[in-house]
Amino acid sequence: MNEVNPWDAIHRERAALAMDLADLDVERWRTRSLCGDWTVQETLGHMTAAASTNPPKWMARFAGTGFRFDTLIGKDIATQTAGGPAQTLARFRSIESSNGHPPGPVDSWLGETLVHAEDIRRPLGIAHEYPVDAAIRLADFYTRSNLLIGSKKRVAGLTLRATDADWSSGSGPEVAGPAMAIVMTMTGRTVALDELDGEGVATLRARM
Repeated sequence: MNEVNPWDAIHRERAALAMDLADLDVERWRTRSLCGDWTVQETLGHMTAAASTNPPKWMARFAGTGFRFDTLIGKDIATQTAGGPAQTLARFRSIESSNGHPPGPVDSWLGETLVHAEDIRRPLGIAHEYPVDAAIRLADFYTRSNLLIGSKKRVAGLTLRATDADWSSGSGPEVAGPAMAIVMTMTGRTVALDELDGEGVATLRARM
């Protein structure tokens, strides 16, 4: 498998998502995404906000909220979704090729892009074939990271095995399935559990 360039993958996947959302009617923009209580529009706005900043700028704004993470995120979403869905999509398209991001490793922003794209697509019934090499890179990253989402803890003591690539990680009862489904469950998305097989799935389900 070829080594993936994370920023190239991020840019391509943003462009693909923008194309998928181009013809949504207003009502479908209000569909609840897989990301908590956020709508499809709000999730896209969150993605735009993340790509529209840099670490110093983000930290200054974070300090300005009294270090209240949820307050900062809420303000960013409000800004990026102002004016309605057409404006939200236009803003997202404007950052398709951006390398901007808050503090954090590049793999966290690759994950932000692929996972939130699927948070949007699944409730809308939009199928998309994600690059397997990028999903495997993410799976490797999430097995080592508890940053914000606790993925390392969630899969501790389990063997993860991709059925669409030559990849496995960990030891213990097996959880097997497509790499992107593994990534989605590692990040707490229960809807992907039905795509996984193995005696470790029950343990993973109980940790969600």
